[in-house]
Amino acid sequence: QVQLVESGGGLVQAGDSLRLSCAASGFNFRTRNMGWFRQAPGKEREFVAATNRIGISVYYADTVKGRFTISRDNDKSTVYLQMWFLEPPDTAVYLCAATEGSDFSEWRVKRAENYDYWGQGTQVTVSS
Repeated sequence: QVQLVESGGGLVQAGDSLRLSCAASGFNFRTRNMGWFRQAPGKEREFVAATNRIGISVYYADTVKGRFTISRDNDKSTVYLQMWFLEPPDTAVYLCAATEGSDFSEWRVKRAENYDYWGQGTQVTVSS
């Protein structure tokens, strides 16, 4: 049974930091590129960050570049999203997702429709 379980969300103030985790099971984590997306109420799901199978190549949305860092630990089958200098517009449900690992082209990993495994999400709320 495939599972992606996010944790680490919460209510913080602007300027604070959070570290999200996503624990994977039920599939070969090492063969998958991993991504983080977010969805705010009434808005479409938005790409945040992605990492390739070995964590060497990464992509970020322009809105989070320089503030967020994606990383992964293949021994723990876990992907992380370290978020610094959080702002109220970062408020959303954050979801991790897995996609096929042989193609890490930017156009592909930034599109939610290319991911086949999804977690339930963790809420991040940033107050001003």
